[in-house]
Amino acid sequence: MNVQEWFGLKGKTAVVIGGGGVLGSTMAEGLADAGADVAIVDLDKGKAEAAAGRVEKSGVRGLAVAADASSKAELERADSEVADAFGGADILINAPGVNSATPFFDIAESEWDRILNVNLKSMMLACQIFGRRMIDRKKGGSIINISSASSGPPLSKVFTYGISKAGVNSLTQFLAREWARQGVRVNALLPGFFPAEQNRKLLTPERTASILNHTPMGRFGNAEELTGAVVWLASEKASSFVTGALIRVDGGFSAMTI
Repeated sequence: MNVQEWFGLKGKTAVVIGGGGVLGSTMAEGLADAGADVAIVDLDKGKAEAAAGRVEKSGVRGLAVAADASSKAELERADSEVADAFGGADILINAPGVNSATPFFDIAESEWDRILNVNLKSMMLACQIFGRRMIDRKKGGSIINISSASSGPPLSKVFTYGISKAGVNSLTQFLAREWARQGVRVNALLPGFFPAEQNRKLLTPERTASILNHTPMGRFGNAEELTGAVVWLASEKASSFVTGALIRVDGGFSAMTI
């Protein structure tokens, strides 16, 4: 087996929604290192442009698109921009996310709606829009939804976040079944605890100690440690028979707590 051929993504276009964040931008750079052109879609234009600039250092084309992932109209515009620049997406990484540790009885409707809109609705819309173009192009494709080790059973105090990510798992497996015959594979990564913008403020000393005590590896993950799984799932050769998978990258956290 020629490893570069099996895992190389030269000639492919990847779209990373939420690509301006720590995890999203690192995954984008990994896809670029494997040879893919990468479009960064993020609510923050400055972050999208910065991430696109880092992508281009790998010698591929980068594109920055500012868009609200929870808006169908803005995602449709993003899809059109990617199609105009690169011809359409072969790979979609769904990585937007917000988090909160508000106790159950204190959760306001506005917080519930915001988290569900960003974490779940946005992924449904992105799959609907970018997935439609993948199917219409008849070239297949790979969609990778970023879920969480907190998606079930309940592993932490992030109630609304955990429910939103459980929905992501269901969405992933439903679409994997629906689109398998059309060559579009849909999988999810379930990261454990990777310090990023959305959860740094939740990591009190007490909570950090609890998480690490329940993680066999005894540490948090580094963003780069998601890259191998992302590139594998993105490759139509390396993971050609993989769809509907919920793949945990969590240092053994789930194995300890299930």
